[in-house]
Amino acid sequence: MWRFVMNEFSIRSMISSDIDVVWAINQENVPAVGEETVEVLSELFAMSTISLVAEVGKEVVGFCMVLSPQTTYRSPNYLYFCERFEDFIYLDRVAVTSGFQGWGIGAAMYRKVEQLTDSSLFVLEVNTKPRNEGSLRFHTREGFELLEEVETRPGKVVGFMMKKLKG
Repeated sequence: MWRFVMNEFSIRSMISSDIDVVWAINQENVPAVGEETVEVLSELFAMSTISLVAEVGKEVVGFCMVLSPQTTYRSPNYLYFCERFEDFIYLDRVAVTSGFQGWGIGAAMYRKVEQLTDSSLFVLEVNTKPRNEGSLRFHTREGFELLEEVETRPGKVVGFMMKKLKG
């Protein structure tokens, strides 16, 4: 196991025993991330190419799960990218517990994902209706570009975003 240490927090690969706390962080961040069961998050973890947790001391305070193409995941948002690109990594979800938001944890996890992948594109979606202004600002600052906005169900629109990682 590897560990990437920052000033106040560290980032490491997720392990199966992290799932319960990851689920709690996920639920705390609904609706910014989709509500899921522990079982679904366990399945996502098993499919993930890269899955990370951020810790302060020994407390898990954030996580991200990233998928590559050709998994069995059936999310319409993931399939949007599968239909358009062959070489990408897809951020299914990222969340940080409220007491540690603003520490740079999300950006540090993204840097680690980018270090760990050979993919040429980093892709994700952000809610644009209802508008998640903070997430849109964050992702623009991180170098993501808006590709398209799509109504995924009545009253819900997502912005599909991508960041080029390699020439």
